[in-house]
Amino acid sequence: MTNFIFNDGDSVAQIRDEIASLAAKFIAEEGAEYGAAKRRAVKQLLGNQKLNGNILPDNAQIEQEVREYQALFFADTQPARLRHLRQLAAALMQELAQFNPYVIGAVFNGTAGEHSDIYLHLYTDNSKDVAIFLLNLGIDYEVSEHQGKRGEALETLSFIYKNEGVHLLVHAMDDLRHTDKNGRGNLNNLQTLIETIESPKEHDE
Repeated sequence: MTNFIFNDGDSVAQIRDEIASLAAKFIAEEGAEYGAAKRRAVKQLLGNQKLNGNILPDNAQIEQEVREYQALFFADTQPARLRHLRQLAAALMQELAQFNPYVIGAVFNGTAGEHSDIYLHLYTDNSKDVAIFLLNLGIDYEVSEHQGKRGEALETLSFIYKNEGVHLLVHAMDDLRHTDKNGRGNLNNLQTLIETIESPKEHDE
């Protein structure tokens, strides 16, 4: 285990980078969730030491580490995998158009890998309409809850679509005006990303 001293800025930055790098490995290699990957990295690097919150990397830093890890170890497979998931997400969004679908997560931000699922936000005044729609398509789903960014409980319908995991997080229509637009994309946004997936500019950013 690496030993770190926490009384100077350089050491804090060092351990933050170490946590982000290890968490990114867990995400890229195993499909771990960001929060779980961060906790696991802290445990592996520092054991049961108590930490100040400011020593932990934020998700933006971890996301950048994931991009760098994928570019280093999965450059020959990750772009095709990402394109495949984005194409499936686009097909689903066309089917679900009446529910105002937006793609989020790794499929949207470009870090999707072998273990990634598709996450869509839907906006409707009646969440039961989504369930009925899926049943009419012959799709068996499981119901759970995810916590939204404002702490609200979001009904989530999960199922397998063409051998890929899909999770539909159902919002009230009013949430469409208040949700952060930077972390999501509509069908037009996604189709643009699909068209530019092989662009050197996208991979260099």
